[in-house]
Amino acid sequence: MWRVYFAGVDLAWAGRNPTGVAVLDADGRLVHLCAVRDDAAVLAALSPYVRDECLVAFDAPLVVTNPTGNRPAEAALNRDFRRFEAGAHPANTGKPEFADGPRGGRLAAALGLDLDPRSPAGRRAIEVYPHAATVALFRLERTLKYKAKPGRTVDGLKSQLLLLMDGVEKLADAAVPLHVAGHDGWAGLRRQVVAAQRKSELRRAEDPVDAVVCAYVARYFQRCPAAVTIYGDFATGYIVTPSLPCS
Repeated sequence: MWRVYFAGVDLAWAGRNPTGVAVLDADGRLVHLCAVRDDAAVLAALSPYVRDECLVAFDAPLVVTNPTGNRPAEAALNRDFRRFEAGAHPANTGKPEFADGPRGGRLAAALGLDLDPRSPAGRRAIEVYPHAATVALFRLERTLKYKAKPGRTVDGLKSQLLLLMDGVEKLADAAVPLHVAGHDGWAGLRRQVVAAQRKSELRRAEDPVDAVVCAYVARYFQRCPAAVTIYGDFATGYIVTPSLPCS
């Protein structure tokens, strides 16, 4: 049976850290959610959902050509999102993780996905950035601080991650809906976050949550292309995100 899927991959830039994978069906219902570590596991998680029409959104660079500094995409996105504390990290081939090409680009190529965000192809991959996406989608004044950094407490991180999960669940009523509430994996994540006593426990939950945001951005891009901004270009690298509201 021919089906359409939207996948999100919160990809670790290097292979040592976990990667979140989420998949939505054509109606925006969460159908798969997991965290994996190596490339083979990422490909195995995605392969059942990319055989027919699909759009896979990676939270990781897919195209990196500049030897130093920021890509033009990052510089452009940062001009709009820095005031929300949602600037993107610089990617360049001088960094060890990009010396042999970006991991995301290699995975997309292994799946046979078209990387051009403006391509009419039925099987595509795009680069996205959850921090910028949530600022635009949820009209945040600044990014939610659920990433573990010095000075942040477990209770503070938990509160911020639960706010993100609340926002994701409220997208069930959005013009482009997302339905996660009925998925056992999502319910398990929420229980895990509520019960967490250590930062490491929250860290294990945030990757799948970010992957769901990525998958939603893929569906949003397909359904509302006029409401999305593509920073940069296919030649030098790009980032796709829901557009900020006009001020």
